[in-house]
Parts: sequence; structure tokens; C-alpha cells
Amino acid sequence: MSKLQNPRLGPLPYLIFSSRWLQLPLYLGLIVAQCVYVFLFMKELVHLIHDANTLSEQGIMLIVLGLIDVVMISNLLVMVIVGGYETFVSRLNLQGHPDQPEWLSHVNASVLKVKLAMAIIGISSIHLLKTFIEAGTMDAGLPLCGTTDAVLAAKAAAELAAGNAAMLATKTCTTTTTTGVIWQTVIHGAFILSAIGIAYTDRLMNTATAKAHKPAH
Repeated sequence: MSKLQNPRLGPLPYLIFSSRWLQLPLYLGLIVAQCVYVFLFMKELVHLIHDANTLSEQGIMLIVLGLIDVVMISNLLVMVIVGGYETFVSRLNLQGHPDQPEWLSHVNASVLKVKLAMAIIGISSIHLLKTFIEAGTMDAGLPLCGTTDAVLAAKAAAELAAGNAAMLATKTCTTTTTTGVIWQTVIHGAFILSAIGIAYTDRLMNTATAKAHKPAH
């Protein structure tokens, strides 16, 4: 039996179909962004190790959450790069490869969309947790960073520290406000509702497709 040959495309269909390769620089750019996040992760890790003796428990927790945030964003980049390239540009031909991601075997536009939504919710959860931890500084009466009171507080703390590294590491201002916490919570809830809507819509589409292909009795 002769092998099936690829159909010969006309000039215009070939041009339109080949336009998918215009996305290649975009995915290569995301790989560069991945490298930047690796550098950021290492920089924060060095900061954590170097200042471990002077950081408070809350400070260490915030840095660790920042590292987790970087990892989750990196995972999101991998899903977009690998899944997007496989779905919209060209096949990677990883079938049978020992390092093939489990989710890549059944990836399509709908699956990728749901996975990206879940990844964004995870990243938003980390940011919200960091905000809740930092919200404790509001009760301490710290001024808002960038204000005149914050500058004066920083100068006063520097004078009192007098070379004490532990006191120098103490926060003298906060970036968290009640309004900011409320809005971040609302936005996180919107992400969750959006993901539920995407998953529900995808389920309806899959159900309709299954019924359309179901043989009549």
C-alpha cells in the first residue's frame, strides 16, 4: 500500500498556513523571559541565604513565597511555550520520549486554556497570600511607602539602628492598604469565576461534540 502523500497546497493557502511560523519569535522571546526569571530566582535565593540571620520569620516567608511565585510563573511560561507551539505552530514529535510532559499528550486549545486559567489562579493565590501576610503591618501603624512619613520613619530607624544589622532589616513602611487588599481579593475571585466559566463552557462544547459524533440507534 502506498503511503499517503501530503496534499499540495495552492500559493495562497500555503502562505496563510505558513503564517503560523510568525509566532516562532514570540515563543523564543518567552524562552528569554524564562531565563530572566531564572536569574530573578537565583538573585532572591542569594538574598535569602545572605540575610537569613537578620530576616524575621515573616520576611523569610515573604521571600519564599516570592520564590514560589517565580516558579509558578515559570511553569506557566513552560505551558505556554510548549503547549502553544505544539497547538498552534508545529508538532514537537515527543511521542515515546521519556521526558514528555503528561499533559502534552492530550493538549489542545481548550485544555491549554483551562490549564492556563488554573495556573493564573495559583499565581494570584500566592500574591494574595503575600498581601494577607503583609497586611499585618497595617496594624503596626507603619506609614505608606513613598510618603513623607515613610521617609522620616526610615531616617529615624537608620539613626536608631547605629550599625545594628537586625534593626536595619526592620520594615519602616508598608505597601499594603485596606483598599488594595479588598481589590486584590475581588480580582482573585474574578479569576476563579472566569476559570469556572471557561471550564463549564469547555464541558458544554465537549458534550455537544460527543453527541454530534454519537451514532444513532
